[in-house]
Amino acid sequence: MKRVLSIQDISCVGKCSLTVALPIISAAGIETAILPTAVLSTHTAFSRFTFRDLTDDIQTITDHWLEEKIVFDGIGTGYLGSFRQIELVEKIFTDFYHDGMLRFVDPAMGDNGKLYVGFDEAFAKRMGELCGKADIIVPNLTEAAFMLGEKYMESGYTADDIKALLKRLCSLGCPVAALTGISLEPGKCGVMAYDSRTDTYCEYYSERLPVSFHGTGDVFSSACFAALMRGQSLEKALKTAVEYTVESIRQTVSYEGHNWYGVDFESAFPLLLKLLEE
Repeated sequence: MKRVLSIQDISCVGKCSLTVALPIISAAGIETAILPTAVLSTHTAFSRFTFRDLTDDIQTITDHWLEEKIVFDGIGTGYLGSFRQIELVEKIFTDFYHDGMLRFVDPAMGDNGKLYVGFDEAFAKRMGELCGKADIIVPNLTEAAFMLGEKYMESGYTADDIKALLKRLCSLGCPVAALTGISLEPGKCGVMAYDSRTDTYCEYYSERLPVSFHGTGDVFSSACFAALMRGQSLEKALKTAVEYTVESIRQTVSYEGHNWYGVDFESAFPLLLKLLEE
């Protein structure tokens, strides 16, 4: 059984970050170790949430793993809350690296043309440096624009715009970049990716549902990381992640009085397992 490490915060209630990554990657049949960067009582869409920063614990935890000679087949990162955490992740990438290990970065720091509270352009540039040390990155359009120091195009992106943006993302240093939340025609949404090693693009789109939930990006990235670790090609992994995310949303809205704070990704596990076998 393969073993991966997921590095991001824990929102104890809210269906995002590690409370999404751990069950999804584990359900895919992959041993999943976690490295929490912070613990929150809920995600930040709730009011008066509690927050405990765990930055000072990261080095002692990883030092112990090195002493125990623990090996990871892949390392995936999500929301990182500070420059120091990015620095520590870079050290982890170096300390645990071996041939064949997959370094997967979701630079979760913004959406809809704006960075999340607490982040600025300097942080985005630093996140771009971390992305340059990854094997594959999965930003959305907002995160991509800020990492590259470009203006977010509120008027919309064409297919040629996306392709050019993907090439610029790979110029950060990562061989593969995938842009999420791409919508090139009404009623459709998905992802486009570029592999600089082969100079090839691939894309996948599905139904765009008229609702929005916190944490769907985490569902997508967790499923994509798991699919790649299961040996799926980039193209198949993108399809798996998109369809699983859409089905998680469908499952959520199928219930009267459904929750508002996250999607029912648990109910969509049968589809995920089916897609992983394709």
